[in-house]
Parts: sequence; structure tokens; C-alpha cells
Amino acid sequence: MDAELAEQVLALASAPTRHRRYLRSLSSIDHMLAHANHSKTVIAPAHCRHFMQWLRHPDCRYITIRDAAYPERLRQIDDPPLVLFVSGNAELLQVPQVAIIGSRNASPIGLHTADYFARGLTQAGVLVSSGLATGIDGAAHRGALAQGATLAVLGNGTDIYYPPRHRQLQQQVRQAGVLVSEFAPGMPPKRDHFPRRNRILSGLSSLILIIEAKLRSGTMTTAGLAQAQNKDIWVVPGSMWDVAFSGSFKLLKEGAGLATSVDDLLRELNFAVPPPSSQAVPSDKINSTRSLANHQLLANVGLEVTSVDTIVARSGLPIAIVTEQLVMLELEGVVTSVPGGYIRMGRR
Repeated sequence: MDAELAEQVLALASAPTRHRRYLRSLSSIDHMLAHANHSKTVIAPAHCRHFMQWLRHPDCRYITIRDAAYPERLRQIDDPPLVLFVSGNAELLQVPQVAIIGSRNASPIGLHTADYFARGLTQAGVLVSSGLATGIDGAAHRGALAQGATLAVLGNGTDIYYPPRHRQLQQQVRQAGVLVSEFAPGMPPKRDHFPRRNRILSGLSSLILIIEAKLRSGTMTTAGLAQAQNKDIWVVPGSMWDVAFSGSFKLLKEGAGLATSVDDLLRELNFAVPPPSSQAVPSDKINSTRSLANHQLLANVGLEVTSVDTIVARSGLPIAIVTEQLVMLELEGVVTSVPGGYIRMGRR
């Protein structure tokens, strides 16, 4: 790629909304590139050099809306991006996707739920996508990576690590899956980038799964975009007393699907539902070799935060035994410690 073409591609990617409509009406990519910089926006030579250097990485490429590799689902939305910058396996853009989104300040149960759905969907052959944010997004990506690939849509260049705490996770997504952005390499995140990112995340997906959405939240903004794009929205229910689910209940009232298992989504997507695993053991019949203390404790730890004092009172066991067995249960992944006590993990 020469500097002139690099400048044209960057101009195309950064074209303002009104000009993008005009550019989409042109018959070929050559015409689009030739008219990309209609507003005479100055593309700094340093940006061109950075873009050309980024392209030297073997897993980095750009895809224009006129390319065959451009995902058809995204092409159908209102105001699709004219250019996608991709780092990782670009073929994953064509794979059926479920976007898992939710609160950045998710509860432990919310994080566990995101992990459960991401693992199950990935294992069934569905690509899980999200926005690489903290909370539900991060849990969904990690759950998917435990079983295969995942796709992350960014509100910045694919070579910019944001949020910084997800630097390693972003690298893992790139290695095992794919990073996608309409923002050129080197572009930092900005507040107005995230609604634009969300329309891409929704547009790429066949279905949106929402976990823990407040009434006023970025998740609800994405849900609104998904509704405008005629996407199927499914919601994981929660407590009616918990404000973290106020947006979730609004969506359910408006007709969103009720998701309580991976199978619900696989049926909606017309994917084969795997038979129940013969190795699956209900949580109330965990390993008979466990002590009576374990069994009693497990029965008295709730799906919401349960204090150690409450567990002691419910079980009737000495606090020394309770604390010792809670550690054993946590090592087995049956409970997890959170501020204020413990919660039970697992689906049932």
C-alpha cells in the first residue's frame, strides 16, 4: 500500500455521516476512495504511516463495504461503517454470532451467568461477541475463550488497549478470535465512539443476550439499536427488587425472549441442542463422598450474598467447620466469596 491509498482509506473510514450516505451510493470502491475526502479533511502523514505499519502484521487487514469479506448482516443496517479494521481471524465475521452484553458493574452471579452462556454457546458452534468492556463483556469473552474463539468490537483502534486492565484479554481475543473496529489503528477511545461501536456489535449479531441492564445504561442503548435493526433480543431475568435488572424487565415487558439456559438460544438460532451430559450432577446431589457439613452448607448458601453468620445459623454447625468447609467448596467452584459473604455458583 502506498501513502496515497492509505490516505484515501483513512478518509473513507472517517467520513462524516452525511457524506457516508453519498459514498454508499457510488457504484465501486474506486469511486468511493476517489471521493472519500470530499470535506478536504487533513489526514496527517503520521497517521498514514502508522496505518501502513499496522497493515504489515499478518493478521491485520481492512475490509471495505464493497469487499466480499464484508459481513452481510452488517451491510444491512442503517449507516453501516464503510471500512472495518480487523486484527485476528477475519473469517469469523461470517460466523453466526450472539452478542452478550450487560452491566460494567456486574454482580458475581451476573459474571457467572455470562460465563455460563458464553461457554455453552461457543461449545455449540456459535461465535460469542461483546464489546471488551469490564463486567459482563469481559466475562463473556473469557468464557468463550475457554471453549474457542470470540469477537470483540472496539470503540478505538485495534492496536489501542482499552480498558487498560483488559490488555491481556484483548491480546488473547486477537490470538484466538478477532478484534473489529471502524476506528483506524492508533485512534484512542472517545465518549461518542461507544454508541457507534454498539451499532456494529448489534449489527453483526444474529441475536442479543442481555444480562443485568439498568434502565439508563449503555446496554439499553445497544438494545434500542438492536430493536431498530430488527434483531432478536433475549434477556436473563433477575430479582424484581434489584435495580440492576430495571432495564431487563422493561425489555421483557416489550416482548424480549426469556433466557434461562443455553438451549433456549440454540433453539432460537435453529442450532442442534446437545443431549444432557451424563456427567452433569445436580448441585443438590454433589459428590456423595463429601461430608455432611458440605451438604448442609451448600443447602444454606443462597444465589444472592449470604453472610457467614447466616450460614452458621442456618446449618447449626460451629463457625470453625463452616469457614473450613466454605474454603473447600470454593476450591471446587461450588460457591464463591464476595463482599459480605458467599454465593452459590452453578445453574440449579
